[in-house]
Amino acid sequence: MDNNIDKKLIPVTTIRSGDNLEVTPDIHCMTIQVANIVFVGTPGKSSGWVLVDAGMPRSADDILAASEELFGHGSVPEAIILTHGHFDHVGALIPLAEHWGVKVYAHELELPFLTGKRDYPEPDMGVEGGMVAKMSGMFPNEGIDLGNKAEVLPADGTVPGMPGWRWIHTPGHTPGHISLFREKDRALIVGDAFVTVKQEYLYKVLTQEQEISGPPRYFTTDWQSSWESVKRLEALKPAIAVTGHGIPMEGLLLSESLKTLVEEFDKIAIPDYGKFVDGQKDNE
Repeated sequence: MDNNIDKKLIPVTTIRSGDNLEVTPDIHCMTIQVANIVFVGTPGKSSGWVLVDAGMPRSADDILAASEELFGHGSVPEAIILTHGHFDHVGALIPLAEHWGVKVYAHELELPFLTGKRDYPEPDMGVEGGMVAKMSGMFPNEGIDLGNKAEVLPADGTVPGMPGWRWIHTPGHTPGHISLFREKDRALIVGDAFVTVKQEYLYKVLTQEQEISGPPRYFTTDWQSSWESVKRLEALKPAIAVTGHGIPMEGLLLSESLKTLVEEFDKIAIPDYGKFVDGQKDNE
């Protein structure tokens, strides 16, 4: 397996880096610099848990320490599930998959970026936004090569190691982006289909000021698909949402914010200019 991403250091962080927040008794959201990973499983049980996404480069030791604090020394997940393969969601993936010896599951359209066949488009440093957008040129866009560790998610929508959950194809930010939903408590793990911080602005990233937003602009290539994905997620009427960036959002704030995002996606999410926009603001 090959991953140059894990060798890189990205000099951006937030005041919440290192926090491991209990979202529900069996969902914990850990912030690593500017991105979230999610542990799904009952604390204290060494088996029957799953890691969703794999954080920033050079974070494997921190993720291992957090997993052992939650589930016990030597605990191993049933699987690693990826919402997508951008660097801030796979930064520690290869060392973790090697250490645990587990499979990594993603949508079939994401597999070329996880098996060394394709790189993502270079980020758009010129997109409308603040300092993080301008800094995005230093963010890796290369794919990684998981070798035979990469598996396609089951076509029936089930999620390996996560009974009661289903995966939903939510493209736009990447072609094979997925989100995860559990009907019994209407819990939603979003990835970057939408986020709860204005990820393009350095001050808001640093302070984690909570505000619903579309996917990070500098990496989003298909805005119409992104809009359709947000509509699909809003229709689920989630009670709580854990996003790839920002603080989890729940209750009335989530429902009202998500409704507004759907209705005003062209104003809130789609940038006024940028190489991936191509007049899409006028297409809806």
